[in-house]
Amino acid sequence: MKTITSLFVVLLSLMVSNNTLAQGTVADVAVGNENFSTLVTALKAADLVGVLQSEGPFTVFAPTNDAFAKLDPKTLGSLLEPANKAALANILTYHVVAGQLNAADVVKALNEGGGKVTLTAVNNQTLTVLQKDGKIWLMDSAGNYSEITATDVMGSNGVIHVINTVVMPE
Repeated sequence: MKTITSLFVVLLSLMVSNNTLAQGTVADVAVGNENFSTLVTALKAADLVGVLQSEGPFTVFAPTNDAFAKLDPKTLGSLLEPANKAALANILTYHVVAGQLNAADVVKALNEGGGKVTLTAVNNQTLTVLQKDGKIWLMDSAGNYSEITATDVMGSNGVIHVINTVVMPE
């Protein structure tokens, strides 16, 4: 009976591991979702796709196409030019936090922090996550807000939380 139980545990572990690997990295998840096509274009222009395919783990606050549409088209077009690769990379890495923070982790931190928690993005600047009007928001360094509209989109190397506005670093 112990052998059967052990075999079952091993098989279950392999199934879970295969499912985790089958979904792909956070970059692969973004590439496979048409709502992130502008984000993927920007990641490619900044040469960051490979970074988000690495081991991680990462927490990515991913702006949708509609979020990017809120930017001035000339500004977005300019950021996608090769000459502005560093500025674009700074903006995109402001949307990434090292480590995996699932929604439950964020809610726990908010509860412990009185409804507010500060995170350090991989570009070494801070983002503030806060609870306001029954919703969870990101606040950038200029005090602009972005609503977290969907959570826990899992990748093999982290998690994506969907946001409705591009947050801007200093």
